[in-house]
Amino acid sequence: MDRLIVERKLESLRRSLERVRSKCPDAVEEFMRDIDAQDIVVLNLSRAVQQCVDIGTHLLSDSRLPTPETMGSTFDLLAAEGIIDANLAARIKKSVGFRNVAVHSYSALDMAIVHAIARDHLEDFTAFARAVARRLK
Repeated sequence: MDRLIVERKLESLRRSLERVRSKCPDAVEEFMRDIDAQDIVVLNLSRAVQQCVDIGTHLLSDSRLPTPETMGSTFDLLAAEGIIDANLAARIKKSVGFRNVAVHSYSALDMAIVHAIARDHLEDFTAFARAVARRLK
């Protein structure tokens, strides 16, 4: 595992989360009216998910486990390796579904759900980053 690559990806994750925090208004009604905020939030949430997958696969590259067959299974394998706990793995795994809809069927996104993710679930990404940082030490 190349520590510098993981650290750079963690920094990219941090920047994406900061963009979400800074651009997502508190009120869902305001978010629903602001298509620029919607685009910024969706893009940066998608990036955050992708960064977590990339970090996870990078960490697993040194493990005895097989290569993940899906993006979501990356988090199951990270839990199996003790890098993250099973509850966090399940929560982050759900974010892959969001990312897939955002990337492949953007028009199908429910912006109220996007707002809820941005306002109420960023801690999952932060917890993931903390677990990875602990692993690097």
